[in-house]
Amino acid sequence: MRGFGDMQELMKKAKQMQEEFIKLQEELKQKTVESSAGGGAVTVVANGAKQIISIKINKEFIDVNDIEMLQDLIVAAVNEALNRAQEMAEEETKKLTGSIGINLPGMF
Repeated sequence: MRGFGDMQELMKKAKQMQEEFIKLQEELKQKTVESSAGGGAVTVVANGAKQIISIKINKEFIDVNDIEMLQDLIVAAVNEALNRAQEMAEEETKKLTGSIGINLPGMF
């Protein structure tokens, strides 16, 4: 019956890890990263759940006659913020899974 005990222990560990992942996801919603483009013309804040929290546009750097440039800066800043959020989530996930040697690509 040793196999049954091992299975119970494995299920217990899986449940514990699932709870830890849920907790991590909630924590990541509270952590933020920031990115800017155009020398500070556009600043974007995203959280670890890869949600945009805010976009700030510094009107001192913006030419109202060049809306396409503003749009490009927004896209660049948003993409960089989301990349940083992804990296942060991956680092936090590695802390959780690293101790047991599990690699879960694409988890976050």
